[in-house]
Amino acid sequence: MTQVKVIDSIMGSGKTSWAIQHINEAPAQERFIYITPYLHEISRIKGAVTSRRFIEPNNRNHARKKMHSLKACIAAGDNIAATHSLFQTADDELIDLITGAGYTLVLDEVMDVIEVASISREDIRILKDSGEIEIVDNRVVWTGEGYVEGRFNDIKYLAKAGNLFYHRGSFLIWTFPPAVFSAFDSVVVMTYLFDGQLQRYYYELHGIDYDYKSVKQAEDGRYCLTEYRREDEGRAEILRLIDLYEGPMNDIGKIPNSFSASWLNNSKPEMFAQIKRNLNNFLRNVCRASGEDILWTTKKDHRQKLNGKGYTKSFLHCNARATNEYAERWALAYVFNRYMHPFERAFFEDRDITVNQDLLAVSDLLQWVWRSRIRKGEAIKLYIPSSRMRSLLIAWSKYEI
Repeated sequence: MTQVKVIDSIMGSGKTSWAIQHINEAPAQERFIYITPYLHEISRIKGAVTSRRFIEPNNRNHARKKMHSLKACIAAGDNIAATHSLFQTADDELIDLITGAGYTLVLDEVMDVIEVASISREDIRILKDSGEIEIVDNRVVWTGEGYVEGRFNDIKYLAKAGNLFYHRGSFLIWTFPPAVFSAFDSVVVMTYLFDGQLQRYYYELHGIDYDYKSVKQAEDGRYCLTEYRREDEGRAEILRLIDLYEGPMNDIGKIPNSFSASWLNNSKPEMFAQIKRNLNNFLRNVCRASGEDILWTTKKDHRQKLNGKGYTKSFLHCNARATNEYAERWALAYVFNRYMHPFERAFFEDRDITVNQDLLAVSDLLQWVWRSRIRKGEAIKLYIPSSRMRSLLIAWSKYEI
C-alpha cells in the first residue's frame, strides 16, 4: 500500500523548504513529481533543486497538450514539476505510466479532488433522453459515440475518464481518480488544517490511509519532520499580529449566514452599495492604504459589484494558497463567509462522512490572510464583516477548533 504522509504545519513553517531539502538529499534513483498550485512556484522548485533536473510539461508537441507532454516525461523517467490544474486531468493511461515507475508525489497544498459539474438538471435530462449518457451504479457513462463537438464536451471528457457521478437525481459530481495516489511509491501532502479539507474527506471515502507530521527548522538551519502537535503553533501570538476591525461597519454581517455565497447571490443592489462603502471606508480611511498595500476578496461572481477606486486591482481570489507574491500587503478585507458547496457536502454526508464546515472555513481564511506580510511576522489590519468568520478566527486562536 502506498505510504501517504500529510505534513500538516502552519504557513511559513518551512514545508516547501523541507521538500526542497528532502529532494536534494534523496537517492539518485528516486524520481519525483512535484505538484503546485501556481506556475511561478514551478520556477522556484526548478531553481532550488540542485541534485536533479526538473522538467515542466508544455504543449510543444503534436497533440498541443500539456498532458501529452506529462505522459512523455513520465515514460522517459524525468523528474517533473507541474500545476494542480494539469494533474487534475489524470486518466487511466497516466496511472499506468506512474505505476511501478519509482515516483514519489509531492503535493504542495491540497487539490480540488471533487467538483460540481457545470450543468443544469434540465441539461442532464436532455443528455439522458437523447442517449448520450447512461447512469450505471451512479456513474455517468458516455454512450453517444456520434457526438463530436458541442457545449457538453467537458461532460463527455469527464464521463469517458470514468470520474463523473450522478447524485440525488439532480447534479453531477466529478471526483479525482483515487487510483492515482496508489500508483506512486509514496505520497507527501503539504498543507495546514488537513482535517477540515475536502481532500481529507476524499481520503476517508476511498479508504486511503495517511500519517500526520509537522515540520520545524533546527538550530543548524536544517528542516526536519516532527510529530504533529497543534499546541506548538503559537496561535495566540499570531492573532496579536492581526488588528481585527471591531466597529459599526460590522453591523452588516450580524446574522450567521451573512456574506455566504447564497446570501451574496440574493442580496439587492443597495446592499452591495453599502458593502462597497464599508470596504472603501476601511481601506482608504481607516487604513489609509494605497493599492500596493491592499488585499481584498469576495465570491468572484460579485467582484465587479464591489470594485472601487484605489483597490480594484488588489483583489486576490478567496481560495488563494502557496503564493508569496503579496508578502508586503498589510491592509486586508475578507468579504466572504465560507461554506462547503451544498452538493459537495451532500456527496460526502450521503456516504456517512461528517464534514466540519467551521474548520474548512477558518482554514481557507487563514490561507488567504497568510498571503500578506503576516507571513514575515509583521502586523496587519483586517476587516471581516461576517460575524461567523470573525468568531471562527478567534476560536482558532484559542485552540477551540
